[in-house]
Amino acid sequence: MSDTLFGPDEQARRVERARANAPLAARLRPRTVDEIVGQRHLLGPGAPLRRALETDTLSSAILWGPPGTGKTSIAHVVAAMTKGAYVELSAVTAGVKDVRRIVTDARALRDAHGRRTVLFLDEIHRFNKAQQDALLPGVEDGSVTLVGATTENPYFSLNAPLLSRSILYRLAPLDEADIRALVARACADERGLPGVSVEPDTVDVLVAAADGDARVALTALEVAAGLANPVTVEAVRAALAQPHLHYDREGDAHYDIASAFIKSLRGSDPDAAVYWLVRMLEAGEDPRFLARRMVILAGEDVGLADPHALEVAVAAFHALEFVGLPEARFPLAEAAIYLALAPKSNSVTTALARADAAVARLGNAPVPVHLRDAHYKGASKLGHGTGYIYPHDDPRGWVAQRHLPDGLDPRDLYRPGPHGREPRLAEWRRTREHD
Repeated sequence: MSDTLFGPDEQARRVERARANAPLAARLRPRTVDEIVGQRHLLGPGAPLRRALETDTLSSAILWGPPGTGKTSIAHVVAAMTKGAYVELSAVTAGVKDVRRIVTDARALRDAHGRRTVLFLDEIHRFNKAQQDALLPGVEDGSVTLVGATTENPYFSLNAPLLSRSILYRLAPLDEADIRALVARACADERGLPGVSVEPDTVDVLVAAADGDARVALTALEVAAGLANPVTVEAVRAALAQPHLHYDREGDAHYDIASAFIKSLRGSDPDAAVYWLVRMLEAGEDPRFLARRMVILAGEDVGLADPHALEVAVAAFHALEFVGLPEARFPLAEAAIYLALAPKSNSVTTALARADAAVARLGNAPVPVHLRDAHYKGASKLGHGTGYIYPHDDPRGWVAQRHLPDGLDPRDLYRPGPHGREPRLAEWRRTREHD
């Protein structure tokens, strides 16, 4: 039914009822720049984003930050302050047709009235390449000022042309003072929870649980207020069913936390390694990804300093396949601790890099004649195998014999490291060469 069937008074009442039934975070949505909590580096006096909002000169922008840091709030303030038209879309539900329609309407508005259109696109990282390409013409000709919001690293999720035409604003998690200010506002503002009080210890719990996310703090507060007034610690804990972890297996958090895990293993820090392992498992990371990363690290960063590290990592991978989660947490944690404590060597990694460079430099270097296949009929007539010495015929189990093509010298590629078992391997190598 069309809204035109209702008079202005009825429409106003409907809007008011909708606001009253909205979640607390939506009811407290900032109406001005000064009401936005946090992001002082962007919105403080004289800060770049604040100047652009106050002068209505905002260029296309990408607002990148964790959930609950004010991306949508900033967009709503843009809507209130801009003299242009304001359109809002969600990348979850919008398609290419929607984007093209907005670009067409924006051009018509610009040509007819000289007004621009500000398009707020929430979760822009969910747009595929075709959808992002549909935005580009309107952004390029200035008829559309794009304000995109994303929790994911835009360098991974946005097309380079679209990103290059936008200013990137990075939002930070709210600090403790910001969360406390939000809780106080929620209890004092008539749009919030007037008449509700929060015990001091409870605010501490809300701050810790929020982890910089305003929406988590306000949602937990609203649910807890329905359980007890004054709001108690127990009520907040009941409202928080589980710890709030920001994680997206295809997004920025995935790469950052996986990087922290690998660097903790490489840095021989077992405590950090177990922490990041559990952090990812609790957030829903695929345990096979973690097991694969440990197998790779065993060869890449431990190598021959402790050859058993690869056995432990592979065994953890097999144990995961056998028993699954949650029991596989034990072998995964065991492998992580073992790899962290193992002596480290990147000699395998550097040997591979030198071998790659040698292959690129030498191309199809001929195999030395004495190493060529001599098993087929006629090979001996070609001289294949002539001069080859069978190592097992020597009581030492090895012979001094060249196995590299011309252009490479022995010890050019593998150079033993100074840790773990590798010094023994290096000594055995030196002893063999001087035997």
